[in-house]
Amino acid sequence: MFEDLKERGLQGVHLVISDGHVGIQKAGEAAFLGASWQMCSVHCTRAVLKNIPKKDQKEFVEHLREAYGDEQKLQDVADDLNARGHRKATNTIERFIPGLMSYTAFPKRHWKRIHTTNMVERVNRELKRRTKVVGVFPNEESLLRLVGSILMDVNEEWVTGKKYLQMHEYRKYETLPRLMNGEINV
Repeated sequence: MFEDLKERGLQGVHLVISDGHVGIQKAGEAAFLGASWQMCSVHCTRAVLKNIPKKDQKEFVEHLREAYGDEQKLQDVADDLNARGHRKATNTIERFIPGLMSYTAFPKRHWKRIHTTNMVERVNRELKRRTKVVGVFPNEESLLRLVGSILMDVNEEWVTGKKYLQMHEYRKYETLPRLMNGEINV
């Protein structure tokens, strides 16, 4: 699944963020040795809400929002759901707790952006919006030209505009454990 990206130069992946699809998790583990997997909190919330009645959903959305980033709070939400008889929702949270906490190993300033797949989903929504206007493409090349143009615009925005993540902060953070272990000198 990720081999094509690696062949095109992708390297240094430390975190793979996705929905709970087991195939993506396994592919990420195989392709990026040592990388952590992060369950998208939005996808987790949706999975939990599918298993509780509509009348309780608003309350539990708030509980989950407050609990993300704190393993004990997540377990408390799971226990509350279980006490109310929502065993499937409880199982969902408990199954994903380790994957919901991976982002906390990274700089705190990045947490808001790396606990979900929102960045990728925003790009996908833009691609869908712009290709829907055209409707039917005369050939594959015209579709690729439009999609390529859109992705180049997105890339330019990320490179020159407001940065999605301040990577200089991550690079400092990334070297700290190696510095403390004596692997590198300053």
